[in-house]
Amino acid sequence: MNRNAYISCFLVLTLAGLGGCSSEPSAKDSKKAGTAPDKIQGKAQVLAESTAADAALNAGGPSLYLWEGVRRYRLFVKTAVKVDHGKEYIAEGVYAQKAIDEIGDPDQGKNGYPLQPSCERVVRMAWRGLAFDVADGHASVLRAMVKRYPARPVFLVTRLVPVTSKESGAEAEEEDIPEVSVAADKQRALLIEGPAVQTAPLWDPAGGTVRCQVVINKEGKISETQTGKQLCEAVPWSQFRYQPPVKGGKPVKVKTEVEVRYEPRK
Repeated sequence: MNRNAYISCFLVLTLAGLGGCSSEPSAKDSKKAGTAPDKIQGKAQVLAESTAADAALNAGGPSLYLWEGVRRYRLFVKTAVKVDHGKEYIAEGVYAQKAIDEIGDPDQGKNGYPLQPSCERVVRMAWRGLAFDVADGHASVLRAMVKRYPARPVFLVTRLVPVTSKESGAEAEEEDIPEVSVAADKQRALLIEGPAVQTAPLWDPAGGTVRCQVVINKEGKISETQTGKQLCEAVPWSQFRYQPPVKGGKPVKVKTEVEVRYEPRK
C-alpha cells in the first residue's frame, strides 16, 4: 500500500513538472507576441533599383527607404506597397539589426555577423505564419544585406501609413540658413553632450577610431552625416548636442568633423 502510494505521488509530481515545462514556452511566446513593434517616422525615398537583391527586399517593387533624422532605413516589405517619394510615413515592424543584437551571439561575431538562425528568428518575429521555404528565403536575403552593410538599418515592415499632418514651412526655413565650416577641435569645445566613446559592434569587434563628417543644425543637433564609413553610420547621433551655432548673431548650420572611438569588445 505504501509502495503504491509512493508511485502515485511520483507520477503526479512528474506530470506536474512536465506540465510546467510545457507551459513555459507558450508563456514566453505570448509575452513576445504582445511586445509593441518598433516604429519609425520619416520621409520616404523611392529608388528604381533592379538588382536581384533589391527586388527580393522590395517584393518586386522599387527600393524603399525612410529617413528618420540622420538615419536612412532600408524597408524590407513582404508584399509590394505603393509609396510616394518625398511623403512622410510611419512604419511599424522590426528593426532587424537591433533585434539580432538583442538575440545575442555566443561567439561574439567570430563566425560572421549576423548568424543565419538569428535572421530566421527575426523574419518570423515580423511576419508570422510564413511557409518554411518563404521564411528561409527572406532570412537569406536579410542576412546578405546586413552582412554587407551591418550599420545600415534594415526595417521589416508590418504596417506603413502616411502621416496626415506635420509642421509646414519648417524645411524651407532650414534651407534658408547658411552653412559654415568649422574645424573639428574648435567644434569639439562646443559639445554639450555626446558619447564619443562606444563599444565596438559585433560585426567589427576590434573597433578603432573614426572621423565622421556631419552637419549640425541651428538647434545644435546633428541633422546630417556625410560619410560612407560603416562605423560612422553606427554612431547614435541623436545623442549628440552642441551649443546652437551662430555667426554674426544669426543662426547657422555647421559642417564639421567628429571623432568617435570604438573600444574593442572583450
